[in-house]
Order: sequence, then structure tokens, then C-alpha cells
Amino acid sequence: MNTPSTTTSRRRFLQSSAAAVTTLGFPTIVPSSVFGQNAPSNRITMAVIGWGMMGPSNAKSFLNETDCQIVAACDLDKGRLGDALKTINEAYKNTDCKPYHDYREVMARKDIDTVMLAVPDHWHALTAVEAAKNGKDIYGEKPLARTIHEQQAIVKAVQANNRIWQTGSWQRSRDDFRIAAEVVRNGLIGKITSVEVGLPSGHNDFAKTGDKTQVTPPPADLDYEMWIGPAQMEPYIEARVHKNWRWNYNIGGGQLLDWIGHHCDIAHWGMDCDNTGPNEVIPIGADFPPRDAVWNTATKYRAEAKYANGITMTIAGGHPDIRSGTKWIGTDGWVWVDRSGYDSSKDELRRKIQKRDKDGKVVDAFTSPKLGDDIIKSPLYRSPGHHRNFLDCVKSRQPTITPVTTAHHSAIPGHLALIALMENRSLKWDPAAEQLLNDPAAAKLLGREYRTPWKFPS
Repeated sequence: MNTPSTTTSRRRFLQSSAAAVTTLGFPTIVPSSVFGQNAPSNRITMAVIGWGMMGPSNAKSFLNETDCQIVAACDLDKGRLGDALKTINEAYKNTDCKPYHDYREVMARKDIDTVMLAVPDHWHALTAVEAAKNGKDIYGEKPLARTIHEQQAIVKAVQANNRIWQTGSWQRSRDDFRIAAEVVRNGLIGKITSVEVGLPSGHNDFAKTGDKTQVTPPPADLDYEMWIGPAQMEPYIEARVHKNWRWNYNIGGGQLLDWIGHHCDIAHWGMDCDNTGPNEVIPIGADFPPRDAVWNTATKYRAEAKYANGITMTIAGGHPDIRSGTKWIGTDGWVWVDRSGYDSSKDELRRKIQKRDKDGKVVDAFTSPKLGDDIIKSPLYRSPGHHRNFLDCVKSRQPTITPVTTAHHSAIPGHLALIALMENRSLKWDPAAEQLLNDPAAAKLLGREYRTPWKFPS
């Protein structure tokens, strides 16, 4: 495994080399082995699996990249699959993108180089492992999988088959998050003592189906039997299928696991913990709906993760004292970052601007500062964009900004916190061996049985 400094130096070399080539006016030469044999115009060929919430937005980003062509789309809902084909084929002004019902048929195509996976959490492991075993590079959504054991299977498959992996934790490709992590890693707030990871609470009715809670026959256009897949079979209820599946523990992990791959990912980046994790997780409390509720994931939650370097991370949703986003607290100040802004306790680490509210009143706001090399001695890799970074790494065969091991470790604190909250007891975790210590009952929750005929990926 490369160290952050080694990886950063290598990426800088690649960036500077690419810049030099561009300046001299020479075209970039890419080995033909990188692309599928039948890829149009030597483009990277791609298949999109899943057309729900993130599928369309990811696909549209790749449609904007001229060296990538989406040639296949797969979804278990005929209506959504039709939307996918219409969007993709209209963008290319042809009918080259072909529809699929079964993801395994897509993975078997030798002329497809990459896949974009945007499926419910309980499908992450099966689709990702199948892709890796078939030689596809993968852009996959967070969290890495529904359980830690499934995540381990994905990591093993990606590494064994030498695949490029990019996780949809796109915050690493934004300057404000990168600068915040740089400030922390360069010691500008002193030694880190604690970190706050503020996540959403409650449930969001993304599909506007929250009132459709009655058991009904599945619609004819949806293959519900396969949609449930390896999870336990349960009656069809529209409110817990498309987009809102994340509020049902049979399929998703609630706000905690839906967001841990974003804000804990950034926390670990600043902590330089991309390849490790906590050694203890302590539950503080959670509000769980009844297990048989249509939406049964925790609406409010709080846990603490203890790291070997003495840092305590608070992971919370629904607690006003924990601000949304990531906040590192050190011996000499703090830095906070979220999608809504950036701030620091130190004036020299923030840039103050003025904005006006809807009534025209001037209000203060903070954005990420422009810090020079005189302050940031060890800068982090600056991404050209999350989807662009993936395609560049498919060509260079270098790690992406959020490779599979990073995604794995970013999600582990969330998985452990959920188990600790469900079991209402502290957990001891060995981050090197990746196993719980002296708690066989809790260890069973690191994975779960698959419904017949589905088998755990290996």
C-alpha cells in the first residue's frame, strides 16, 4: 500500500508530465489495452447499473467526458431503464446504448471497460465483485456495502483483479474539503484531540412515496423478486423501494450509513487515517422506530469512536451541538467544513466575505482560504473532478482519490456505531485484523445471511 506522501508525489509527477505534454502540443498516448477492443473511437466504454438517485447524475457527468462512452444500461424497473436509454442515446444521438435486466449479462461483455454502480446498499457486494472478476474498473457509490463483511469481499476482489476503483465520495474532489484537510494535516491547528462528524437525522421522503405504506402487489414493470435479491424477502410497500429503500435496515443503513462515507471520509482524510480505524466504539444513544415499521432506521443517534492516536471522534445526527459536516479540534484551534461552507477559529486560516440575505441585509460568511506553499508544506492531490479523476486513473492505472480501501475504512466507524447502538454496548475493534474482540454476538452483525439462491460473493 502506498503512503499518502508517496501517492501524492507520484500523482504530482503525473500531473506535471501531463501538463508538459499539453504545453508542447503533443497528444496524450494511451495504450490500447486500456480500452475495450470494440470501444468507439478508442473511448473508455462504460455500463451504468442502476437508474435511481445517483445513477442519472453520475451518468450525466460521464456523458460530458469525450473519452468515455456509455454503451449499456441495466435496471430492474422497466420504466427507469427506459429513462436511462432515452437519456444516454439522446445525448449521443444514436441507439448504441443497449438495455439489460440482469447485471451479470452486462459484466460478461468483453467490450465494456468500466461500470458505474448506483444500486441499493444490499446489492453493492454482488455487483462489485462480479464486475471486478470480469475485469471491469468500477465507479461505485457509498457506503462501500451494507455490511463490513461485504466490504471486505469487495476490497479483496478489487485488489485480486487489479481493478481501478472510485467511490462516489465526491467531496474529496472539491477545493474547500481538500483545503480543510490540508490545514489539519499540516499541523496548523496543532495536534488533533477530537473530531466531530455531523450527519443528517430523521428520514427524507426522496421519492415522495412516504404516504404509500400499504402492502400491495409489486408493479408489473418492477422485478421485485430480484430487487430484494440477497436481502430477506418482505412484502412490497412502495414507500420503502425506490430512493426510500435507505430507511429500511433490510436494504439500507439509514442516515448514519448513507452519510458516513461522506463526512467521516473527510474526517479520516484530515486525520491521515485512510488505512486504519478506531479501536473502540461507544454508543451514546439512538432513537429507533419499531423494527416492524415501514421506515425503521434510527432518526437520531450519537456514538463515539476512540482511535489509537488518542483522538475521539463523535458521530451524531439530530444533535444541535454537533454541526453538520466535519470539524477537527486541535491543541491550537479548529477547522470546520461542510457543503455549505468552511470556517476556522484562526483568522489566518479563513477568508471572510460578505453576502446579502434575501432581505438585502449584509451577513458575514466564510469560504475556504487561498493558502500558499509558505503555509501548506505538504499539499494534497488536487482532483480535476471526481468523474474525470476516475477516467484519468483508468488510463494511468494509478489509484483514484477515493480508492476501495479508503472507502472501506471511511465506512467502518459508521458500521460499528450502528452495531454498538443496536446492541447498546461498547465494542472493541482490531483495525489491523478487522474483527471485533470478545463479542461473538455483535460479531454476527458484521455480516448477514443471504437469501436463497443468492450466495455471499467470493
